[in-house]
Amino acid sequence: MSARPEPLTPELLLQAYARGYFPMADSADDPGYFWVYPTKRGILPLNDFHVPHKLARKIRGGAFTVRIDSDFAGVMAACAEPTPHPQRNSTWINATIREAYTELHKLGFAHSVECFDASGAMVGGLYGVKLGAAFFGESMFSRATDASKVALVHLVGRLIAGGFTLLDTQFVTDHLKQFGAVEVKRDAYLDLLFDALPRQADFYGLAPDAPPGLVLQSISQTS
Repeated sequence: MSARPEPLTPELLLQAYARGYFPMADSADDPGYFWVYPTKRGILPLNDFHVPHKLARKIRGGAFTVRIDSDFAGVMAACAEPTPHPQRNSTWINATIREAYTELHKLGFAHSVECFDASGAMVGGLYGVKLGAAFFGESMFSRATDASKVALVHLVGRLIAGGFTLLDTQFVTDHLKQFGAVEVKRDAYLDLLFDALPRQADFYGLAPDAPPGLVLQSISQTS
């Protein structure tokens, strides 16, 4: 069972992120948690983010309706669902973690991006934590082809427009490599983190209903 040395409060979470740590649990049924401090960290360089042409066309075509912070709890619940996908282990999101991040969201430090299909069903999304000019991506889910990818592109466009300098992905997967994700050593990551923390950034630098073209334009201006 995971150790649980103290309650996982919003204050403790923010202190941990500011030092390069993040929490995980052994399983969704385990109420405890442990801190992770990787020797190598995944990041998505915002000035070199790559959007595949086919995906860009899909985004411009409005395949999904994208919303911001409209159902944070629903995104967390979807990310915590068991999945056979080999590149996403959702079992680490337990009730303790869900409660703590929901509180962070209420305080304005955690955000979600959601994709809805034509019927109004949420079919993809992601969530993460904002601190200074750093955004820590936590998890994503997809119930329709490319839904999580569309959510990621909308996130990146928003971060660039808002003046963010660091997008932490924790780990690098094949899913993220296609967008330019790289792995950096801990010292290099901490340099990026400590540079980003005192900076000001606005998650709502783009309006919540920003059109797809504006999102892609924000990305193209830095790549």
